[in-house]
Amino acid sequence: MNQQQSAPILQARDVEIQFDLRGKTLTAVRGASMDLYPGESLAIVGESGSGKSVFTKSLIGMLDKNGRVTGGEVLFHGENLFSYTTEAQWLKVRGKRIAMVFQDPMTSLNPVRTIGEQIAEVITWHFKTPHPEARQEAIELLRKVGIQNPERRYNQYPHEFSGGMRQRVVIATAIACRPEILICDEPTTALDVTVQAQIIRLIRELQKELRMSVIYITHDLGVVASVADKVAVFYAGQVVERGTVQEIFHSPVHPYTKALLRALPQLGIRGHELYSIQGTPPNLFKEIKGDAFAPRNPDAMEIDFEEEPPEFQVSPTHFAKTWLLHPLAEEYARSLAERDRRRQAEAASTPAPPFDYSNAEKLLEVKNLSVTFKGRGSSFRAVNNVSFDIYKGETLSLVGESGSGKTTIGRAIMRIYNSNTEGDILFHGEKINGKLIKQQLKELRMKIQMVFQDPMASLNDRAKVDYIISEGLHNYRLYDSEQHRRDKVGSIMSKVGLSPDFASRFPHEFSGGQRQRIGIARSLVMDPEFIVADEPISALDVSIRAQIINLLNKLRQERDLTYLFIAHDLSVVRFISDRIAVITRGQIVELADCDELFEHPLHPYTKALLSAIPYPDPDVAGKNELKTYDPSAHDYSTHEPQWEEIVPGHFVLGSQAELEGYRRERSL
Repeated sequence: MNQQQSAPILQARDVEIQFDLRGKTLTAVRGASMDLYPGESLAIVGESGSGKSVFTKSLIGMLDKNGRVTGGEVLFHGENLFSYTTEAQWLKVRGKRIAMVFQDPMTSLNPVRTIGEQIAEVITWHFKTPHPEARQEAIELLRKVGIQNPERRYNQYPHEFSGGMRQRVVIATAIACRPEILICDEPTTALDVTVQAQIIRLIRELQKELRMSVIYITHDLGVVASVADKVAVFYAGQVVERGTVQEIFHSPVHPYTKALLRALPQLGIRGHELYSIQGTPPNLFKEIKGDAFAPRNPDAMEIDFEEEPPEFQVSPTHFAKTWLLHPLAEEYARSLAERDRRRQAEAASTPAPPFDYSNAEKLLEVKNLSVTFKGRGSSFRAVNNVSFDIYKGETLSLVGESGSGKTTIGRAIMRIYNSNTEGDILFHGEKINGKLIKQQLKELRMKIQMVFQDPMASLNDRAKVDYIISEGLHNYRLYDSEQHRRDKVGSIMSKVGLSPDFASRFPHEFSGGQRQRIGIARSLVMDPEFIVADEPISALDVSIRAQIINLLNKLRQERDLTYLFIAHDLSVVRFISDRIAVITRGQIVELADCDELFEHPLHPYTKALLSAIPYPDPDVAGKNELKTYDPSAHDYSTHEPQWEEIVPGHFVLGSQAELEGYRRERSL
């Protein structure tokens, strides 16, 4: 597409949006500007609270009732959308010409109406199409977005669809009116990596077929690299950098953009700390002086704290708001770039030494574990005959999609599913599933702790942090006096990077990353040996993920901790793991050293997971071939699959024919 020969379909100029909250004014968007061209994919990236979702909701007149546009304009085909004053005016644009796909498909769908009727209603509403024709169009849309048996699926309800299928339905609803612009607000955040890759591919195919412009809102820079033509980086309500996807990834200039990219686990080096952005975004209730990112930028200059930078032009398509682009800062900017190159080279030359298993003690042994859930006249085996060991001081990651059984294994180790289990779980050689006396349970609860996925759901919102962290101390009387208890809480809070002064606050007063630190502190105050970390970073922004990963690695070294790290994101797993076990449909299908698994994946399911990882480089991301896994391709009708060691330390599940094929493949 030659932008010189086409005008922007959408132009945002100096947009300002404010909210009235608790008698105060919050400026969520502060002078944001950007252009969108016909057929273009624009990615808007930034941390939670940066204003990216608020900005895009203003494009379709869907701000919350206490929000209002207080400045700027948005021109859609030359008409200022902010001049609309009635819902009737917005309805001529919303859905029909500019449509939106929201983050959580379940909240976008009516649970008591069939899928098909919800799509048909959109067609009837906008085009006055008779119901029989609208029904047929809805069926075709379901087929177009990859829903099998659309005639049957038309009459089903949202709860009968998986998360990925529900997101496909939401996309079908959004494109029902063939909009000119499709806004996708974190469309893949809640999805598994393989489903995420399928949804991204679907949106790209639909964009090409329907000739739409697409705006992606996301914090996942790997996704951005694979879908975007242009990128706009939001921070504290402003667009701090915008340019082509190649310019943003290969030649970023704003310190915040550079920091986001450096914080990605895919670009980190195992054994070295991931770069993390310290501090928190500014308080948007207050007036911001200078560059909003300056307090979090260790290389900020004096002028960054005093005066807001203008937008400098780097190239005809590349712009950034940073004083580093001022001619007087040219030499300083060069010195920073040279220092960063030197640091990266030094880190790459000193990789982490491999875990030494020669004299390592088996801390946890799982032998032939099965977990079965029983319902009304039926049963479901969530985990099927799983075996693995975890050595003292190592991190074993358990990786698989939703429903694979990985969390069930973690909870079985924690004895949450104790009555549903078969097989043995041994800790220090002693069986811990089955009946235990009270003293054994007490000792076990102290030695094995769990960190949960959602830090908000796992914390009592009505309790202060002091009580939340102290709960285990109270239950087992692990303190001598009230002062001793307070000292323990303060010490562990400092260890996880929280000020002890925060002990009197409530969870809702903290950011997502801080809440997860509280969850980690609650586990560590018991002085455990072993921690089950169940998706501890999946709900966090990329910059906060880096902080939590660094914290877990640091605590592991300082406290000689052992982790079972449960995740679905292989990019994170590579940075933190010694070994990786891959699980699907309740069975571990492959287990190997981290580098071995990434360099020589053998099982087709592992290959499918690896092919779906979004890589943060636009030159690489678009060339990856997405592999799909078909469980029915295995022929286990004659003999049960065997668990065998293909090369030392690398185990795979397969039939004899498959195992012979894996050996040949590994020897190449």
